[in-house]
Amino acid sequence: MIRAQQSGFTLIEVMVALAIIALSLLAVAGVMGDMIDKSNAMREKTYASWIAQNKIAELRLANVLPEVSATSGDVEFANSTWFWRAEVSETGIENLFRINVTVSYPDSSTKVRTVTGLIGEPVIPGQANRAWSRGSQDAGAGNGAGPANAPGETQ
Repeated sequence: MIRAQQSGFTLIEVMVALAIIALSLLAVAGVMGDMIDKSNAMREKTYASWIAQNKIAELRLANVLPEVSATSGDVEFANSTWFWRAEVSETGIENLFRINVTVSYPDSSTKVRTVTGLIGEPVIPGQANRAWSRGSQDAGAGNGAGPANAPGETQ
């Protein structure tokens, strides 16, 4: 009696294949966990950047010359509470101040993000736009007739 040769995998081959698949899935899960952690960290840094930029914009919009000092506070943003600290310092240039705004979580000493901005001497609202428009007209005139007057201005 001749036995027909059986085809298929042995138990050892199946166990080795399952071990390889399990290790591969563990590696993929680890990489996905790292991607999620990095995505969350990037989101937190983006939010902290926005909070700091908003604080600098508020100081600029106050349209007053800031004092060299430090202020701090809490803000609710993106369903989280954040702590900010703004430090105003001199730059060595008259009426130009440097502002460092650091954002962190309220009960943490770890800084999420620090943003730096500059604030200059306050201007009359709309004055910068008028100067910009006048400069554009000067550049476009090209006839050498001198600076163009803004409405209501005489030379």
